[in-house]
Amino acid sequence: MDANLTPEPINSYQTPAIRHLAWLCQAPQLMRSPITFDPTQYLPSNYSEILKDWDQKPEAAPPLLSDPPQRKLGFYFERLYQVLLEDLLGWPILLKNQQIKSARRTIGELDFVVHNRTDDRIEHHEIAIKFYLGVPESNGPTLWYGPNASDRLDLKTSRLLEQQSRRTQLPETIELLLESDITGPLTPRIFMPGYLFYPDNPQARTPDYVPDRHLRGRWMYILDAKTLDTSHWAVLNKPHWIGTWLQSEPPDAEHTLDALERVENKAAPQLFAVMREDRQTGNWLETDRVFVVPEAWPLRP
Repeated sequence: MDANLTPEPINSYQTPAIRHLAWLCQAPQLMRSPITFDPTQYLPSNYSEILKDWDQKPEAAPPLLSDPPQRKLGFYFERLYQVLLEDLLGWPILLKNQQIKSARRTIGELDFVVHNRTDDRIEHHEIAIKFYLGVPESNGPTLWYGPNASDRLDLKTSRLLEQQSRRTQLPETIELLLESDITGPLTPRIFMPGYLFYPDNPQARTPDYVPDRHLRGRWMYILDAKTLDTSHWAVLNKPHWIGTWLQSEPPDAEHTLDALERVENKAAPQLFAVMREDRQTGNWLETDRVFVVPEAWPLRP
């Protein structure tokens, strides 16, 4: 892609799936590595025009974009990534979600094996979309937990680099690839966009391996959130954690208060978008995002 090309603002697209795909094309990643995959190095210079055409004429868009979005964010993210590879980059997908077995036992899975036509090589892509909340430790580094606290950024990064991206080196995988006439070695690539959410106080430390331009949000405990004016907040549910949110109607303050009550009563974190009105269009646009968590978080019940 032309490095001087300025992409269309994500909120210029009216179709949610197109906005999500546009975000995926541009989003910075949560880890820095020589094998990180950057779509902007390969996207055609007119990709914004392609997205705009799909937005205005849904019948011309790839069928995967018209399917109802799945609430399981990982599956929906995979679907968007497939459109990026096949329909924007024009790279054939040779294998997708291919299980690796040893003695009838599943020992892993390959997310995508693709033919990078630009560089004319076969690549193995491992992908994830992640949202982590930083919890400063009194005598150690900040730990970055997923909302349900069962996942951590340092553990996921290590697993991607040391296990998942190396699966094509396993004898079982080499045999599996040969069955599909794919010979190695394959070039490993990792794609992991997402957000880091910072507490207001104390200061959380960003890991050295996270790029400076990563996407940021805030997090707070429910009792702190209940002291604020949240009338301009909007509840964000999956799959709309992807991209930036916009809506034509003003935020529903009662809906937000109900969601805050659920956080307190059901002990489940909830993501919100902080909204402001765009005077030119009349739409309400996301300016920040906030995770609100139960008082006991990150302890799991």
